[in-house]
Amino acid sequence: MDRYKENQLKIYNSLSKTKENFKPLTDGYVGMYVCGPTVYSNAHLGNVRTFMFFDVVYRYLLHLGYKVRYVRNITDAGHLENDADEGEDRISKKARLEKIEPMEVVQKYTVDFHNVLKNYNFLPPSIEPTATGHIVEQIEMIKEIIEKGYAYEVNGSVYFDVLEYNKKGNYGILSGRKVEDLIHNTRSLEGQSDKKNPQDFALWKKADERHIMRWPSPWSDGFPGWHLECSVMSTKYLGEQFDIHGGGMDLKFPHHECEIAQSQTCSGKTPVSYWMHTNMLLLNGQKMAKSTGNFILPNEILSGENKVLPKAFLASVVRFFNMQANYRSILDFSGEALEASEKGHSKLMEAVRFLGKIEAGKTSTFDVQKWKNDCYAAMNDDFNTPVLIAHLFEAVKIINLIKEQKASLTETDVSEFKAILNAFVFDILGLMNETAQGNSEKINGVVELLIKLRKEARENKDWALSDQIRDELIELGIQLKDGKEGTTFSLN
Repeated sequence: MDRYKENQLKIYNSLSKTKENFKPLTDGYVGMYVCGPTVYSNAHLGNVRTFMFFDVVYRYLLHLGYKVRYVRNITDAGHLENDADEGEDRISKKARLEKIEPMEVVQKYTVDFHNVLKNYNFLPPSIEPTATGHIVEQIEMIKEIIEKGYAYEVNGSVYFDVLEYNKKGNYGILSGRKVEDLIHNTRSLEGQSDKKNPQDFALWKKADERHIMRWPSPWSDGFPGWHLECSVMSTKYLGEQFDIHGGGMDLKFPHHECEIAQSQTCSGKTPVSYWMHTNMLLLNGQKMAKSTGNFILPNEILSGENKVLPKAFLASVVRFFNMQANYRSILDFSGEALEASEKGHSKLMEAVRFLGKIEAGKTSTFDVQKWKNDCYAAMNDDFNTPVLIAHLFEAVKIINLIKEQKASLTETDVSEFKAILNAFVFDILGLMNETAQGNSEKINGVVELLIKLRKEARENKDWALSDQIRDELIELGIQLKDGKEGTTFSLN
């Protein structure tokens, strides 16, 4: 169904710094590229926030009826320890420290990354290319940049000439930085003597004797620059121009700025229509980063084996927590915040469960069509998930009123209400109707048994046992609700 024809999506474009009407280059088709992980360690929750948001973007574009090619790369070579093109390759360093092959490091952390995304209910991208799988293409792009006069070779390494590019191009168009300021603020760093100018960046680096990962090239045995791989892979799979490029805010400069310069040099075209960047995730008020030790791994949240949270939480609760803040806002992760999200998530899922039991009435006391339009309007406004969630809780309120026989919906509205609520909760936000990780059916079965025993106690006028079952379930965070159609329960 081509819902995109009825919904005008607006996207905040980091390039123009404004919200713009989304119009893909080809009607009905969307090309989207998102910078993936460098697989030298476990992805922490801050990394996953970015991928989780773009999973929702992907889901919503599919829901609107677009045919989407979603490319998310794996960086398995070329990412040095700092942005000054110095230091060791992060994967090579990890391999040297652990005394294993670099590809063992890559395999270990790629598998971990995929397991995390599976646990958190991500849709897989259309294509997941690797840097090492595209060495030939990267060498060819470097040749083209040299031929056009925007790169130079020194002692086996090749650098992009930013000042030469800036005579016709605009290095800084995305980040707003000026080359003059970059020159003024650049410190003289040891090992940069090969560069004509400090702000130039590596397209190819000659490997020293200790560098394990190396490939032959016309210039030296070495490895490609980190920025190059994304220009190569996005161009190969999405073309010289495509619709959406996403990543974390920290990639805007220099990574994405360098991508624009490389791609535009080769094609002479503006490579990306809409640049999207997610903001950072804090942990207890401090930036989440492995370098400081202030981080938590996604699977540690599910197991409860961490020093940050009071207990284990469901993956769906974490997704729900992430969607309660705008993707361009800083989000602070803490045990208190996650517990609050857990309560909201529980109320939403309880309402969704009861929705299947709703019987149609003769009239509707709730404007389902207006509510539906409001839900779409929220997502059409730059994927505004916090506003969408507010509308979903309007639905929760109505469902609870229907439970109490204080509201009703016609058969047509019940059908529409179910379809739209399920679409936004499960298909678009990617939440999961789970009451416990891996054993929800068992939990439901135990509670239903206790409800049955309580019912029998009430029928036998054993009020003490009936109250005991109810009160002890409350202590466990399970609230029983007696109604005309029987007793239901919710997790608090």
